[in-house]
Amino acid sequence: MFTGIIESLGKVQSIETKGSNKTFWIQSPVSQELKIDQSISHSGVCLTVEEVKDGQHRVTAIQETLEKTNLNHWQPGELVNLERCLMMNGRLDGHIVQGHVDAVATCVERRVLQGSWEYRFEFTKKFSHLVIEKGSISLNGISLTLFNVKKTKFDVAIIPYTFEHTNIQSIEVGSVVNLEFDMIGKYVARFNQLND
Repeated sequence: MFTGIIESLGKVQSIETKGSNKTFWIQSPVSQELKIDQSISHSGVCLTVEEVKDGQHRVTAIQETLEKTNLNHWQPGELVNLERCLMMNGRLDGHIVQGHVDAVATCVERRVLQGSWEYRFEFTKKFSHLVIEKGSISLNGISLTLFNVKKTKFDVAIIPYTFEHTNIQSIEVGSVVNLEFDMIGKYVARFNQLND
C-alpha cells in the first residue's frame, strides 16, 4: 500500500530479458536501505526487491506486468519514481495507492506556465467512468488531482516541487505513463455494476 507521495528518484542502470520477463537494476538514494522481498513502487508499479548491492536494487517484471504498464518502454538512463510502502504510523498525504496499474495513458499536450506545468493525457475509453473532476489518480505513482476531465482525456497541474523531484520532468508529448485509478472509485463502480 502506497500514498502516491514520491520518496526518491531512481535511474535504470541495466535491463536483462529472461524469457518473457525483464529484470531491472535501479540506482537510487534509497536502494541501499531496501530489504530483499520488500515491496516498492516503481513509477506506480509495485515490484519486489530481489537483490541490493552497490547503491542499486534489482527487480523483475513478469509478462502480465509488462503488458499492462509502461515498463516495456524503459531504457537504461530512465528516471523512475520510487516510493516505499506505507508505514501504518505515518500520514496519508496523497491517496490510497496499491501499486497495481490499471492502464497506460499517452501525453498529448504539455504546457509550461509561469511557475507550474500542465499536462494532458489520453487514455482508453473503457476506464472513463473511473475518472472524475477533482478526483485523484496515480500517474507514474504520483498522487495527482484531475481537472478538465473529458471522456478519454484529463489534465493535471504540476507544482515546482513535484516537477523537480519526480520523473514528470521527463514526460513529453508521446510519452506513455502508468495509471492507477482511485481504489474507492473502483469499488463504487463495481458495486453499481453488480446492482444494475
